[in-house]
Amino acid sequence: MMAQIKTAAQMSLHEKLTGLANNLWWSWHPEVGNVFAEIDPQLWTSLDHNPLLLLKEFTPDQLEKRAKELVLHSRVNWAYRRWHEYMQQTRTWGGTHAGVLGQRPVAYFSAEFGIHESLPVYSGGLGILAGDHLKSASDLGIPLVAVGLFYTQGYFKQTLNPEGWQQEDYSQIQISHLPLKPAVDKQGKEVAISVTTRTGVIFAKVWKVDVGRVPLYLLDANVPENSDEDRHLTARLYGGDQRTRIRQEVLLGIGGTRALMALGIRPAVVHMNEGHSAFAGLEVIRFRIKEDEVTFDDALRDAANSSVFTTHTPVPAGHDRFGADLIEEHLGPIRDELHLSHETLMGLGRVEPQNHQETFCMTVLAFKLSRRANAVSALHGVVSRRMWANLWPWRSDDEIPIGHITNGVHVPTWLAPQMRMLYDRVLPSNWSHRTSDPQMWADFASVSPGELWETHTTLKNGLITYVRSRQIAVAKKNNLPESMVEELGNVLDPQVLTIGFARRFAPYKRAGLILNNLDLLAELINDPHKPIQIVFSGKAHPADEPGKRILQDIIRISRDTRFRGKIVFLENYDISRARHLVQGVDVWLNNPRRPLEASGTSGQKVVLNGGLNCSILDGWWAEAYDGSNGFAIGNGRTHVNSDIQDRRDADDLYRVLKDEVIPLYYDRDRDDLPQAWINRMKRTITTLGWRFNADRMVMDYVRETYVPAAGGLSCEMKIR
Repeated sequence: MMAQIKTAAQMSLHEKLTGLANNLWWSWHPEVGNVFAEIDPQLWTSLDHNPLLLLKEFTPDQLEKRAKELVLHSRVNWAYRRWHEYMQQTRTWGGTHAGVLGQRPVAYFSAEFGIHESLPVYSGGLGILAGDHLKSASDLGIPLVAVGLFYTQGYFKQTLNPEGWQQEDYSQIQISHLPLKPAVDKQGKEVAISVTTRTGVIFAKVWKVDVGRVPLYLLDANVPENSDEDRHLTARLYGGDQRTRIRQEVLLGIGGTRALMALGIRPAVVHMNEGHSAFAGLEVIRFRIKEDEVTFDDALRDAANSSVFTTHTPVPAGHDRFGADLIEEHLGPIRDELHLSHETLMGLGRVEPQNHQETFCMTVLAFKLSRRANAVSALHGVVSRRMWANLWPWRSDDEIPIGHITNGVHVPTWLAPQMRMLYDRVLPSNWSHRTSDPQMWADFASVSPGELWETHTTLKNGLITYVRSRQIAVAKKNNLPESMVEELGNVLDPQVLTIGFARRFAPYKRAGLILNNLDLLAELINDPHKPIQIVFSGKAHPADEPGKRILQDIIRISRDTRFRGKIVFLENYDISRARHLVQGVDVWLNNPRRPLEASGTSGQKVVLNGGLNCSILDGWWAEAYDGSNGFAIGNGRTHVNSDIQDRRDADDLYRVLKDEVIPLYYDRDRDDLPQAWINRMKRTITTLGWRFNADRMVMDYVRETYVPAAGGLSCEMKIR
C-alpha cells in the first residue's frame, strides 16, 4: 500500500521546519531564515546558519516548547504554505517565454555552486554567479537542472598565522548536516555512474539538492568502488595536480551527462559555465552516435547547435590545459567509441589542430562544441573575440562568434532586509517580479533622503558590529592578551567613510593598490575632519604565493600604529561575510588591471543596498558608470608596461578619493545629511538595479541562447 501523505494541518512543527530546511528556497527568503534564527540566535550563528544542524539540537517536544515561547507557529505555517505555493506555481515568466523547454530542460554544468554558506561547494565569483543563476531560474520558472561535483571537504577555511601568512584548513563535511538526498531514477533506484579510463574506472554517487524549483545534482567520488586515490578525487575544490583536475573534469562533464541520462533527463540544451565541463559535449556526441548511428560530424553539428558556452576569464591561467598523455589516459575509451584518432581528438582542443606542440585546452574544446558562446560583459566580449580570434582566422574581430550577456546578481539573496522594507514602501507592490523593468526602479527616486540615509546607517552600524565580533572571536581563538581583545572591540568608527575591498586575492585584482603610497594613505585615514577606513577580506588560492604575499602585506600594514583599527582584515571570506560587507559599506573599491576583470559581481550587490562603486572602468563597470552613479578610477586607458599602469592607476585612485569621494561624503546639510551623496545613491539604484540583476541575466540567456538552441537552430549568438 502507498504510504499516506500528511496534509500540512497533520504535520508537526518539526516536520514543517525540516521540510523547509531541506530546500534551499529558504536561503533567499530572510523572513523564513529569521524563524530558524530566533529559535536560538547564538547557536544559529555558530552553525553557519545551517537549519538542519539547528534542528538536530532540539527534540520535537523541545522545539514545540520553544515555538510557544516565541509565538512561532503562525509564522512557520505561513512560511510552509508560501513555499508550497511557490513550488506549485505554474504561471511564471518561464512558462510563457520558455515553453519549448518544458519537456526537455536546460542542463547547466558548473564546477562550483555558491548558494549559501552552509553548503560550502564554492570558492568565489564563478560559484556565486552559478548559484544566483539557479535561484533566478527557479524564481522565473525556467525548466533547468544543474550538475556539479560534491566536494567532501569543500573549499578551505582561511586562518592567518602570527606573521600574517594564510593557512588553509580543510575538514570533512558531514552529509547528514546538508540538504542532500540520493538522486533516484524513475524506478526509485539510487543513481550511480561510472567513467572508464585507460587506467581504470571512476565511479560516483549522485546527490540531489533542491534549490527552489531547480534540482542540483552533485557527483561524489567518495564511494567504496573507487581506489583510495579516486575516493579523494572530489574531496577539494580546485585542489590537487593536473591529473586530479582532469579526472574531476571528466567526472563533471562525462559523468554528469551520464547521471542525467540515468535519471531519465534528456536536456534540450547543455550550458557549459566555463570550460571545466566541456567534456560534456563529447559525451553528448558519443550518446548520439550510439543511439542514432550517425557519423561523428553529424553528431557534433547537432550537439553544438544545442550547446551554450560561457567563458569567464581573459586571464590565461584560468583556461585549463592538459598534455597529450593525460588526454589519452582519460579520454582514450571515449575516443574509441567516437571512432577518432588520437591526433583528431587532440585537435578538438587546439587552436591550431595540427600543431603537435600545443596542449589540449578545455576552453577551445568548449568553443568548438557549441554554436552559442558568450562573454560576461560587453568589454569582456571585445577582449574574448581578440583573445580567441585564431580559432576563426577567416573572420575579422567583429565577426568572431562570441557575444556577451553581462552578469547580474540575485536580488532577494543580496538585498538587506532593511533595504527591502524601503523597496516595499516606495516601489510598486509587485516590484520583486519586475526587477528587469527600468520603469519600476525609477520610483526609487521618490524615497526621502533622511529615510534612505537612516537605513544605510543602520546597515553600516551592523557591519561594524559584525567586524568587531569577528575580530574578537579570532583574537580569543588565538589566545591574544585581553588588552588586545578589548582594543579590537573598538575597531572602525561608524561616523567615518568606510571603504570595502573583498574578493579573491589574485595579483591582477591588485588588492594592495591603495597601499601604493603609505604616507598619503596615512594622511587620508587620519585626517582629523574627513577620515576614511578600509575593510579588506578575501582568500588567495592555496598555490598562489604572490597573492598570499599581497594578503600578508595588508595584514602587516593593518598592524602599523598609523592604521591600527582603521584598516581591518576580515578572515575567511565567504557568502555570510560578503553579505555583511556589500550591505554595509559606503564605497566598494574595485581596481583590477584592465582589461582582466571579465565582469565582477560584488559591486552589483553593493548597488542594490545603496553603496557606491569606485572602480576601474573594467568588467561590468565599464558599461555601468555614467558619471553620476558612482566613481571611476582613471579613464579606461591601459599601458603595455604593467608597472607603469599600476602607478598610473594608483595615482588616479588617490585623486578620485581626495577630489571626489571624500568631499562628497562629508558635505553635510544642517540635518547632517550628505544630500549630494544620497542623490548619487538613488541614481546608482535607479540606473543600475534593473540592468545588473540575475533575473535580467537569465532572461537574456533564455531569449538569446536557450530557446534558439532548444529549437536546434544553427545560428550563432548575436554579437551585441
